Amino acid sequence: MELLFLEPIFKERIWGGSRLRTDFGFDIPSDTTGECWAISAHKNGATAIKNGKFSGMSLKDLWLNHGDLFGQSSGVNYRDFPLMVKILDAKADLSVQVHPDDAYAKKYENDLGKAECWYILNATNDAKIVYGHIAKNIEEFKNLALTNQWGKLLTSVKVHTGDFFDVPTGTVHAVGAGALILEVQQSSDTTYRLYDYGRTDDKGNPRELHLDKSFSVIKAPHKASTNDVQVVSLGKSSTLTLLTSNKYFKVQKLFVQGHLCFINNAKYLLVCAIDGDAVINDYKVKKGDSFIVPNKTKTLDIVGDISLIITNEAD
Repeated sequence: MELLFLEPIFKERIWGGSRLRTDFGFDIPSDTTGECWAISAHKNGATAIKNGKFSGMSLKDLWLNHGDLFGQSSGVNYRDFPLMVKILDAKADLSVQVHPDDAYAKKYENDLGKAECWYILNATNDAKIVYGHIAKNIEEFKNLALTNQWGKLLTSVKVHTGDFFDVPTGTVHAVGAGALILEVQQSSDTTYRLYDYGRTDDKGNPRELHLDKSFSVIKAPHKASTNDVQVVSLGKSSTLTLLTSNKYFKVQKLFVQGHLCFINNAKYLLVCAIDGDAVINDYKVKKGDSFIVPNKTKTLDIVGDISLIITNEAD
């Protein structure tokens, strides 16, 4: 069974930059390109298959019409494709935001909730993220937010290349300037903006805030998510690192140097090459490539020096 490579979709953002071009070689639309939707079946941007007999078909249509590729009976997918993988380039700070869970998002947005996680691909020396807050309850959070005491309220964390963060629903967060990250998330485009540093859009208007909805979904007090990162040696010089496993997704980092036969026990895999290059099952794979490993492909024969982020649905 062939590997299914995907054509990325790019989103211009007020905070975006040009590192998707300089670091990954993507043909981006402008120097304010903030997001690469590498693997997506969302209605706001479904990536297309770019090789083989399914070339040109969107991942959304593939999921709906060829369920056997994902370990399901064809034609019986009554739910949306559950996951999305992005690369974000933060030339400037992103807004401080929060995401709802499934129940709230379904009721108010006709969308999935948005649990996510971040692998820091690269970070400048002064790069930080907002991760959580100091409020003991939602009333304290409201009081500090509505009196514009963001410096007191929010918690900032310095980040380094290779760091990893789980960002469950209800977590107040923001990617900071200088961070290039790979994001694995539920397939959702619902974001509630809390604070945006007084920025305006290209017409000079303040960007929309969603305070009431944010206050409804924020978890207070903040509880930092902790991961028991597990690293397994595979052969002489390859490693598999479990970054996170929750009820939505499992994310691993596979580093291969030389030759490795990797066994796939999941229904399907979503794979992003974040560094290096290799030949995988006779396909040339380089940094920036994203592909799906279909259900019947249970072995990846990898030759080269490459780092991969591998994602699958939770069991």
